[in-house]
Amino acid sequence: MSLPDKGRSTEELLAEITRLKREDLPVRGGKVTAYVYDTGRPEVHEAAARAYFEMLEVNTLDPTAFPSVVEMEKQVVGAVADLLGGGSGIFTSGGTESIMLAVKAARDARKTEGRPRMAVPVTAHPAFHKAAHYLGLVVDAVPVDPVTFRASPSDVEAAITEDTVLVVASAPSYPQGVIDPVARIAGIAAARGVPCHVDACVGGWLLPWLREAGADIPPFDLSVPGVTSLSCDLHKFGYAPKGASVVLFADPAMRRRAYFASASWPGYTVINATVQSSKSAGPLGGAWATLQALGREGYLELGRTTLAAARELRAGIAKIPGLRVLSDPESALVAFGSDGDSGGDSGGDSGGDSDGDGVDVFVLSDEARRRGWFLQPQLSYAGIPANIHITVTGVTLRGVEAMLEVIAEAVEAARERGPAKLPEGLVELVAGLDLDALDDAAFGELASAVGVDLGGSGQPEMAVVNAVLDALPADRREAILIRFLSVIYS
Repeated sequence: MSLPDKGRSTEELLAEITRLKREDLPVRGGKVTAYVYDTGRPEVHEAAARAYFEMLEVNTLDPTAFPSVVEMEKQVVGAVADLLGGGSGIFTSGGTESIMLAVKAARDARKTEGRPRMAVPVTAHPAFHKAAHYLGLVVDAVPVDPVTFRASPSDVEAAITEDTVLVVASAPSYPQGVIDPVARIAGIAAARGVPCHVDACVGGWLLPWLREAGADIPPFDLSVPGVTSLSCDLHKFGYAPKGASVVLFADPAMRRRAYFASASWPGYTVINATVQSSKSAGPLGGAWATLQALGREGYLELGRTTLAAARELRAGIAKIPGLRVLSDPESALVAFGSDGDSGGDSGGDSGGDSDGDGVDVFVLSDEARRRGWFLQPQLSYAGIPANIHITVTGVTLRGVEAMLEVIAEAVEAARERGPAKLPEGLVELVAGLDLDALDDAAFGELASAVGVDLGGSGQPEMAVVNAVLDALPADRREAILIRFLSVIYS
């Protein structure tokens, strides 16, 4: 893009945006089962959009300059604290930033002689690995039960060392939607004098409403002894616009550990509650308006419909030949795989079906996309097989029968097509690539040679890409993914 010589009209710009979004996945309607959250209530989204725009140009950098920011944040954080066991909190841009601040606070609060470490279940969100990478910690991976996919308390205890500054549990973990045994893990952490963070980015604003709607939800929040911090995304099941999360701390002193201040320069006073400095108050306004527009009754009703949809979806998938639901999730996240696939691991067999008797879930995902539905594929890892992930939201119940029909059709189509076919020697070639010797153009040409067009438009087929990634160890997957991203944006 080059900057135009003369400014363009609003109408022209909006028309251009419409053109640019032509190939995007739809954010409303429930056919995209990841990334977006839909209440099915247009008036709620309209209220959020208008409040977002009203606060768009307000800068949260200096709360003394814009007291509206302080009042709105206190109300939003207060609502989250009221629902999740109390505490003091910070409004952030998302779950990753919330987790980053929790890790920073724990690191700064617990000094160690060696390099600080975290005990993190293998099913915990990669945001903990990102925080460790940025903040200089070591991640000690904790196994999960191979059947329930919940973190093992005994393995958590075994992972704690003198240098452990944080223990992590998920409520729920994203991949299979199950809740770790928070009370036992937090109790173990407390007995060793180590803080315990509960990642409730997905479940924090969902599980209490599911419990009220009749689901059996175990204790997981700051009311649990030993839980010292908790993250909760409002742009997930709070249905706020993107850029809205809260991190809560049981102790206000720990919240202060998350802050950053600098007086080592001659400019304006720098004191930040978050990683970002200047940022728009738009997401805060959108979150505040969403909470106000829905209220307790609105969220409870969404909880009821979400619970009903999740139960109907799990039961329907279990009846489709060739599929099985993974574990028994308490939340509204549903993962299913091939019933011919008993397990997998990074560096395991390529494709989404390890023994060839079932359905390749990567091909299934592509077939569903061809029919207008996005079902999120997940790679195998740590003994957990490749699978499909569905996030059930407030609008899902209206289309759950249609979704099940599409899944059944996609299964049959995937069975007819067979597993993703990889050129002989491709995995070995990719595994042995010297990526530092390839520029982005050369990497893009290599991808094109095996049928992967990284510069194309529309919704791409991803089965081959996912099959290759699934056959590689995690560190190699990461290196390849970074190159994919670099090529896409070149």
